[in-house]
Amino acid sequence: MTRLTINRRTIMLTAAAASGAALTGRPGRPALAQGAVAPIGNAAHYRFRVGEVAATVLSDGVIGGPPRVYASDAPEAELGAVLRNAFLPADHMTLNLNTLLIETGGRRILLEAGAGQSMGPNGGRLFANLAAVGLTPGDIDAVVVSHAHPDHVGNLRAPDGGRAFPRAAVFVPRADWDFFVRGEPDLSYMPVPAEFRRNFAAAIKRGLEPVSRDVRLYEAGQEIVPGLTTIAASGHTPGMAALLVHSGRDQLLLTADLAYLPVINIDRNWRPGPDRDKDAALEARRRIFDRAAADRLLVLGFHYPFPGLGRMLRTDTGYAWVPAPWQF
Repeated sequence: MTRLTINRRTIMLTAAAASGAALTGRPGRPALAQGAVAPIGNAAHYRFRVGEVAATVLSDGVIGGPPRVYASDAPEAELGAVLRNAFLPADHMTLNLNTLLIETGGRRILLEAGAGQSMGPNGGRLFANLAAVGLTPGDIDAVVVSHAHPDHVGNLRAPDGGRAFPRAAVFVPRADWDFFVRGEPDLSYMPVPAEFRRNFAAAIKRGLEPVSRDVRLYEAGQEIVPGLTTIAASGHTPGMAALLVHSGRDQLLLTADLAYLPVINIDRNWRPGPDRDKDAALEARRRIFDRAAADRLLVLGFHYPFPGLGRMLRTDTGYAWVPAPWQF
């Protein structure tokens, strides 16, 4: 398929990036104009279809941290300028947690479990948003996680230490299970303080412990159920997979943590610091982004501004993110 190549100068800054500025993940609220009515909250679920598959993005809230963590090789001045030009704070990056519910073949399957509060107090909204669409955790038949980081497995553990999704089969990449759960992972590659790394490793084990007896380990490339295929994307973690939802001619590609925020990891090609093998992660990012651009796939980014849907275009220097129009 012919690729569309666009000159970088013809592309506006990612339009959706500015929406993340309102969710800094910090305490406090902006002042209201005189006479304005305080909102009770915005929608945190978003329905659409992939062929015959019903799909709903369900927000688990937000996490965040220093921008340098997510753009490890960016020149400091340029990184700050890019964030400011996107109307984002230069000292704190907010990342959404976009889980996806698909309903296909009589099953309800959750793609990514979300963080819970394993990485801060502003996660853990998934269950309220499930309730908002009329479902309970007991209605979920399967949970498929792309990789075993805490923000993808934290909600697997209920407050009482049991299984949060009591009936669900839980699918985890085998290589991630071996690295993070069966051993004591060396996380020295992560550009964060040692205490954060210790808490990070503990949160993985804590989140996965309730499902350890019957977890279903998969190899990237495996079809989980008809209409849901995994794609090898290792580098960020040993076993990370992208996820492809397909029905007829329609496809949706979930890119997991190949990129954190479009303005720094797609519109710019800066490398995320949490990638364990940065060269392998770069190869996976190029291979999968090339496919998304060439096939004009609808893409869901786990950390992109809610609802995280859009498409990728090839440019003369890499890629550009184009948010999908909102469907009412």
